[in-house]
Amino acid sequence: MKTLLTQGAKEMNIVLNDTQATLLISYLELIIKWNKTYNLSAIRTMEVGVKKHLLDCLSIMPYVDESPLLDVGAGAGLPGIVLSIMKPTLAVSVLDSVGKKCRFMQFVKSQLGLKNLSVLNERVEVFESKRCFGQITSRAFAETYKTLKLTQHLLCDNGHYLLMKGVNAEQEALPNRAKIYQLCVPWVSDQRFLIKIRKTE
Repeated sequence: MKTLLTQGAKEMNIVLNDTQATLLISYLELIIKWNKTYNLSAIRTMEVGVKKHLLDCLSIMPYVDESPLLDVGAGAGLPGIVLSIMKPTLAVSVLDSVGKKCRFMQFVKSQLGLKNLSVLNERVEVFESKRCFGQITSRAFAETYKTLKLTQHLLCDNGHYLLMKGVNAEQEALPNRAKIYQLCVPWVSDQRFLIKIRKTE
């Protein structure tokens, strides 16, 4: 599985060191293991998980900067935990309203020693942060306009959104400042897109 992951990342021009690859595989193993009880994901096998979870989340790496990042509706921690593994100096917060999902993410944090990760068990619309976030990401959370409405109080004035979307991305109502990037994920036939939206022009 590590070879499959490393090869797929290489095809996206992303170099994984051995520590990153090991941690990512360990994380996926925890998702598969907890899935039996917690139903965290529809994906049940390691091979499909490498392709549709890990590589899919790695595909946005070139667009992620060093400013504090919030993953909204993080679920099992995708993409937030993947990004925290890849960027140990990046402050990553993963937010979800479902307690069992947050317990899982907290377990992953302690098991993998992710010191840069914060787990928040909150509803996004009532969550108040002491600091703003330079980037807010989500994957299969909500339609774009709803995500913007629920989270705009959390984004820094010079910040931006990195919203992971499927085939319906171009059919959504998007602000004029939105930029759509098509992502090429190895061995994933589904169309994948990233919508990047700055808070201000």
